[in-house]
Order: sequence, then C-alpha cells, then structure tokens
Amino acid sequence: MIVRIVQMTFREDALEEFLQLFEARKLDIRHFDGCCHLELWQDARQAHILFTYSHWSSEEHLNHYRYSAFFKETWGLTKSLFAAPAQAWSIGQRRVVD
Repeated sequence: MIVRIVQMTFREDALEEFLQLFEARKLDIRHFDGCCHLELWQDARQAHILFTYSHWSSEEHLNHYRYSAFFKETWGLTKSLFAAPAQAWSIGQRRVVD
C-alpha cells in the first residue's frame, strides 16, 4: 500500500473553483483502479492550503493513475489555480519502531 499526500496552495480567489472541481471529480478518482481511499484536508489556519490524502494498492496503481489522461486533464485544471508549486509525498507501508 502507498499513502500519497499532496499539498496544494491555491490563490485565495481560486479556492472555490478548486472545491467545485474536486467535488465533480472525487468519485472518479475514488473509483480509479487501485485507489482505496481519498480525502481532502484543509489547513486549520490557512484555508487556501489543501491536501489530498489517498491510499493506493501499489505504486504501480498510483503511477497508472498519475499517467492517465484523466489525471493530466484534472491536474492541468488544478495547477492553473495554484499560488505556489504543489508538494507531494508517497509513503510506503513499512513502519519504523523504536
């Protein structure tokens, strides 16, 4: 399993447009092969900073999604609303224990 966290900083005037885009596409993302979970988080202090938090069956499933026409279209629309470049992290299932 891969956990994917993407931080996105939007222009304040574009936040509502992104929220509408996410609402329209979230079910398609959730039903994409290998997507096990998808949430949208909002920063507690800065409402224009959002995070997607998703679980994928494998890195191959995540990459299949990331290279799909659906993702490219969605990401292009999303990226046009940014105030700063996105940051992304992929975390594997391995656990570190003291």
